[in-house]
Amino acid sequence: MNNQQRRMGTVNTLVGLLAAAGLAGAVLTGCADANSKAEPAAPAAPPVSAAVVIEKPVAETQEFSGRLEAVEVVEIRPRVSGYITAVHFRPGAEVKQGDVLFVIDPRPYQAEADRAGAAASAARARADLARLELQRAERLLADKAIAQREFDEKAAAQKELDANARAAQAQFEAARLNLAYTRITAPIDGRVSKAEITLGNLVDASAVLTSVVSLDRIYASFDGDEETYLRVGTRAQRGQAAIVKVGLTNEEGFPHEGRLEFVDNQLDPRTGSVRMRATLDNADRALAPGLFARVQVGSGVAGKAVVINERAVGTDQSRKYVVVVGPDSKAEYRPVTLGPVVDGMRVVRSGLKPGEKIVVNGLQRVRPGAPVAPQMVAMDADPAAAAKAGGAQVAMNTTGKE
Repeated sequence: MNNQQRRMGTVNTLVGLLAAAGLAGAVLTGCADANSKAEPAAPAAPPVSAAVVIEKPVAETQEFSGRLEAVEVVEIRPRVSGYITAVHFRPGAEVKQGDVLFVIDPRPYQAEADRAGAAASAARARADLARLELQRAERLLADKAIAQREFDEKAAAQKELDANARAAQAQFEAARLNLAYTRITAPIDGRVSKAEITLGNLVDASAVLTSVVSLDRIYASFDGDEETYLRVGTRAQRGQAAIVKVGLTNEEGFPHEGRLEFVDNQLDPRTGSVRMRATLDNADRALAPGLFARVQVGSGVAGKAVVINERAVGTDQSRKYVVVVGPDSKAEYRPVTLGPVVDGMRVVRSGLKPGEKIVVNGLQRVRPGAPVAPQMVAMDADPAAAAKAGGAQVAMNTTGKE
């Protein structure tokens, strides 16, 4: 082998070593890339709005749907038959007790009253004569001028005529009543309906002429649930006050206040509800029987309760839950039992304690067990507005750093 061949062999050997070194470097680089892909960086904790659970005095209320009912409802029917000769009211007007509503032709009843009065007077005259004759017979019997038998007959006749006089007087009173019934009057104060039977028609006791409903007070009837019965129903049955507020469909809130005055004696086992009724003043005539009513029931006694913002509550199928922020800023799923909404805050029966921190905005960004970045807000604040303000502040800080 000459020198040229030896030099060529050396070059080939160097080239092979360099190629091997490049291949090894590529392999090491690939391994480094694989390791970097296998261990990604941990995701940043999502920002959420959180608030501290509070406890405060709360007068709990429940809301139900009900109907307004008149305290008194009277169907006006005639007590005697005859032709209607006058109608003395305007449909829908307010009437006072004793106001004349209808007049039935009184002439036949006036004639009957006159006849019965005359018969009663004649019967009374005969009874008075029999009494005088009995007094004479008593004196004659004392003088032994008449027999005992004759005296007994006169005494019996006097009793019979006196009874006949009382019967005739009773018939006269009945005739006078029938005559009075020809003037049909309002039995209560209230609002009258329209005339169902008009002038000139023949009526009898089966006819409904009109109706009158009372106005000064009105009922709000509704079906309460078992919880309300246990909380305020038993108090009402013992005569203790239970506050009821009512709102109509065109009103905000519950401007009409009354008192729960009736709770039924048993619950319906099929629905778990109990019939309740409240009484409200209606001096301004704003309430009318038959109107739909939103009814709010409360005991009027405030007790301490745990309350949270309504937006902090999530729904998991049939369960309600909140997300608690733990000491290590990790999210914790917590089922809760809820009560009513009072002054815009949701009462929590069980599942939370005062002082715990919960997520009030951003539930959709939280996973149980994952870390979160809580931004503390007031429990009664608008969490959405607070979150926007926090996001704007973060953006300003970022811009300043750039």
